[in-house]
Amino acid sequence: MAAVVLAFLFYAFVVSMVTNGNFEWGVVRQYMTDPRILRGLLLTLELTASAMAIGVVLGVVLAVMRLSPNPLVSGAAWVYIWFFRGTPVLVQIIFWYYIGSLYPHVSIGIPLGPEFTQVNVQALITPFLAGMLALGLNEAAYMAEIVRAGILSVDEGQTEAANALGMSRLLTMRRIVLPQAMRVIIPPTGNETISMLKTSSLVAFIALADLLYTATIIYAANYKTIQLLIVASLWYLICTTVLSIGQYYIERHYARGTRGRQRAMQDFWLNMTDLRPFAGFRRDQSGPPL
Repeated sequence: MAAVVLAFLFYAFVVSMVTNGNFEWGVVRQYMTDPRILRGLLLTLELTASAMAIGVVLGVVLAVMRLSPNPLVSGAAWVYIWFFRGTPVLVQIIFWYYIGSLYPHVSIGIPLGPEFTQVNVQALITPFLAGMLALGLNEAAYMAEIVRAGILSVDEGQTEAANALGMSRLLTMRRIVLPQAMRVIIPPTGNETISMLKTSSLVAFIALADLLYTATIIYAANYKTIQLLIVASLWYLICTTVLSIGQYYIERHYARGTRGRQRAMQDFWLNMTDLRPFAGFRRDQSGPPL
């Protein structure tokens, strides 16, 4: 009955979309390949890729710092994660966009000594750079916890064996621990990438011409609000679908051998717990009872 009800509701929804002339699918089809929409889509992809690159690299560094035995290093990483996870992303985007009002100029030189050069922050921080920094630094806080969970999932015996071979802590992390932790790190990282693609739409608040802001500018002129929002939604769906497919193959790559080992262990325990060879055994026979 549930399947029948769901099928009927899906059929009614599709018929409503097809027969309702207010959707104006011709307008949607026209703007799907509009050059302005495609430029906004390209900027969205660039922003997503650059922010994720910052988040992944900085997240790995923060995760290693969090696991450091030095309380000052681990404490600094904890404060960073606490701050960026505790404040809204939109607030961080707007803050970075107006950072020039706090620091109009940044000097580069020797502390308490001569200055070599001076940077105009207001001219340096463009909307794209502000959005990239805000999204990337915020993502680093979440990636740090993901990477830390992946590192902790690796058996401690791996680290002890590496230490016995004389490997340094950094070399052990790079050669032994991180490659094994990738199986745990990859799935949530893929989810974070898909989430980043959608979260990047918040840069519309600082007038960065991404996909959503471009659609907003167009429907502000032609009043085709719903149609342009459908266009933006369809492009987001296409991109997230492609990313999901890529995530599937990457996960399958890093899971190679894991399923085989799991299956071998399952077969081992099944064989160990199989009591069929003892089905005819009786307590009155010679030998100790089961």
